[in-house]
Formats: sequence, structure tokens, C-alpha cells
Amino acid sequence: MKTAPELLIVDDNPADVVLAREALAGSARHCQINSVGDGVEALAFLNRTGDYANRVRPDLVMLDLNLPKKDGLTVLAAVKADPDLRCIPVVIFSTSQLGGDITRSYKMGANCYVSKPGNLHDYFSAVKSIEEFWFGFASLPERGE
Repeated sequence: MKTAPELLIVDDNPADVVLAREALAGSARHCQINSVGDGVEALAFLNRTGDYANRVRPDLVMLDLNLPKKDGLTVLAAVKADPDLRCIPVVIFSTSQLGGDITRSYKMGANCYVSKPGNLHDYFSAVKSIEEFWFGFASLPERGE
């Protein structure tokens, strides 16, 4: 039996995490959503250290760029440099629409860059579209491979 997909949301804005959870609440995929609020926690979660030792590695990471402690680009670089983590797709989900942020993200190995929409309807649509593509159409590696 296939397990529910695992999503890690890395965002320091609790309201954005709540909105993403609401957007995915009615999904047919019933993905498991975990969230952390800074870059240090993100790397601890992904490496399963400290409080996150017993967590399942996610199938997808939605990563904000503007994070405390370690910013999103630092987290992205660490994920893509680690042989155990690099196959996990990372979607940058940020308010930034700066060309430099977008280009740097892709150069550092981001699998997708989505600018957070400014209105609720489009925000929900963006989150649902990310989930639909990555968990509905994309072929992802088996967990642990």
C-alpha cells in the first residue's frame, strides 16, 4: 500500500503555513504536512537530528527564501550538496519576484520557483497546483533511495 506523500513547509510566517494547510485540507492525496520556521530547523528535520530524529524524510520541500538563522538559499545549497538529500525536490515558494533570487535559486538546484501570490484565491491555487504537479503528475524517487 502506498503511503501518503510527505511535504515539508519551511516558512517563518505561521499564517502562510496555516494557509498552505487549509489549501491542501481537501486534497485527495491526504499528504502529511510538516512545517518548520527557520533554516536551522529545516536542516535538522531533513537530516533527522535532534527533535526530528524519528521523522520521515519528505517527498517534497516548499522553501521560503527569507528565513531566520539560515536563509532559504543556504538551506537549498546544503540540501543539493548532500548526496542523501539532493533528490528531494525543492520548490522555492517566496514573496520575492526578483530576477536575481529566481536565477540564483535555479542555479543552486531548485526544482521550481513560485512567487507567493498577494491574494488569498491565487495563494490557494498556487499551493494546490504545486501539490497537484509534484504528487499527482511528477514521478518521485522512493523514500530512502
